[in-house]
Amino acid sequence: MEFPGIDRDRLQSTCDQATQSLLDQYDHKSGHWFGRLSSSPLSTATAVVAMQTVLRRSEDDAPTQPYETSRLRELIDGGLAYLEKHQNVDGGWGDTDQSLSNISTTMLCHAAFHATDQADQFSECVTSAKKHIDKSGGVPALLKRYGKDKTFSIPILTHCALSGQADWSDISSLPFELACLPANFYKTVKLPVVSYALPALIAIGQVKHHHKPTWFLPWRWVRNLSVKPTLRVLERIQPESGGFLEATPLTSFVSMSLAGMGLLDHPVLQKGIKFLIDSVRDDGSWPIDTNLATWVTTLSVNALEDSLPQEYVEPIADWLLNQQYKTIHPYTNADPGGWAWTDLSGGVPDADDTPGAMLALANLRPRCSEKTQYRIDESLTHGVKWLLDLQNRDGGWPTFCKGWGTLPFDRSSNDITAHAIRAIFDWIVQEPDQPHSAALTDRADAAVERGFQHLKKSQRSNGSWLPLWFGNQRVPDDENPTYGTAKVVASYRDCGRLTDLEAQRGLDWLEANQNADGGWGGGSETDSSVEETALALEILLSCGRTGSHLGLGINWLMSAIDSGDLRKPQPIGFYFAKLWYYEDLYPVIFTVSTLHSACRSDYNSWVPPADAEMSPTN
Repeated sequence: MEFPGIDRDRLQSTCDQATQSLLDQYDHKSGHWFGRLSSSPLSTATAVVAMQTVLRRSEDDAPTQPYETSRLRELIDGGLAYLEKHQNVDGGWGDTDQSLSNISTTMLCHAAFHATDQADQFSECVTSAKKHIDKSGGVPALLKRYGKDKTFSIPILTHCALSGQADWSDISSLPFELACLPANFYKTVKLPVVSYALPALIAIGQVKHHHKPTWFLPWRWVRNLSVKPTLRVLERIQPESGGFLEATPLTSFVSMSLAGMGLLDHPVLQKGIKFLIDSVRDDGSWPIDTNLATWVTTLSVNALEDSLPQEYVEPIADWLLNQQYKTIHPYTNADPGGWAWTDLSGGVPDADDTPGAMLALANLRPRCSEKTQYRIDESLTHGVKWLLDLQNRDGGWPTFCKGWGTLPFDRSSNDITAHAIRAIFDWIVQEPDQPHSAALTDRADAAVERGFQHLKKSQRSNGSWLPLWFGNQRVPDDENPTYGTAKVVASYRDCGRLTDLEAQRGLDWLEANQNADGGWGGGSETDSSVEETALALEILLSCGRTGSHLGLGINWLMSAIDSGDLRKPQPIGFYFAKLWYYEDLYPVIFTVSTLHSACRSDYNSWVPPADAEMSPTN
């Protein structure tokens, strides 16, 4: 293919345009970015059933503090209308309005119409949904999708049971009584749910026990005695906002379970329903979470670099410093020192947002006042200690809690491990300017090396790496090696290890999987997207790769921006348990980072040497 050529003025103009688009979404009043998460049929269905369960039990039990029933009915009607409007042509629903249908969301949405006794009014919609469920394999297909991880399959079936669409005897019991034990004990017993799902363990375990208690009488007595103590635990760990993890699905599952037991006056239920009322959108839908404010702010800072106006620097630094947890987290028992994805009370510190915040603060530090620099130095040291304490025995990093088990969000993952390595190494490099002990530095050095050994072992035979938190719905098993490989190679780049065989194999894989149109998708032969093209290009450019395929990719990205695709995010992100989402800021942030790299690059490097062998994409 002939080298397409790059108009340098166009490149700079496009870069300026994308940069301004990102800056325009900065909130001056709060000192950070908010972003906007996609609306979710799954979240909407769970919120509808939670509120309907409250209404149904309210009629039976007449609580002393009645809910605003007219408001709940209004929200239920709006939610059902949204679901009808966003049903896919195959009769199913996906997790977003751009997602392919899946068995989980379709079962939840189908059940919502039955729970509200409106299946007849939406008969065509409900009939199509039932056909899709049957064709997809029904409950066995649902259980197969999640395998050993019961975090989502049991809540879905509970949702269906409360809607009259499943039998309680078909739902596995959750050991809610274990919530009476100290949090450190959870690692030993290998719970069938991941560490963040304690509220679901308690509430859903109890509603199953309420409707279908165990036949073994002594154990039934133990569970009966555990009901009140575990409800106290649930009340203790509920955040001020009322939303567990700020997540509509988890809060809805907890709320419908408590309502399904008739606990309408319980404070956890009342706060949960208030959270749902407060978080509904104008179109009648709910997002999966309130926002990813901390995450998108750190991504934005790291993408903009010196293009961030000076007047933004101190407010963002101050805001990020205030988001670092200073006490033990009541939810996961995490030590102080980490960051969550949001500034809201339902956030939980994790090993992806913590490195992001650390790298952002390190980028802001040279432009901050001396007082703020001192605060940043202390903050980064605490962050490093937090990450070091979280590292698993295999050298990788989990999302939330060390050593909980082998379920996805508790085992080591490649994207999180690479991110942690980058933040720790950056701290080590800054050591001469920061007063920390040699022992901590030695420990950090060892942790980085162990992290790289984990990445070496987890690299696939084709040279790519798979991430945990991102996917592509058109790739088998929802994998996204483009995202995973780009993020892992970034750790080799930042640590000066690009000559490592693993890094070169990763770069080779990215080059080999460029689409014929010049862009990248989630892997071979998947449609190109702004997000994935930007991720692949940025790492190739910053790692010194050359060739006309880079010019072809830059042209693809600029053309996509010209056509308005910067404002058309794709469902690339995974929330918990393979729940898809998209974030409006992702294509903008990733593109800004890439175009800045392109503007710094040598344009001549995009033309291969005359004696170079041309690859299929060239």
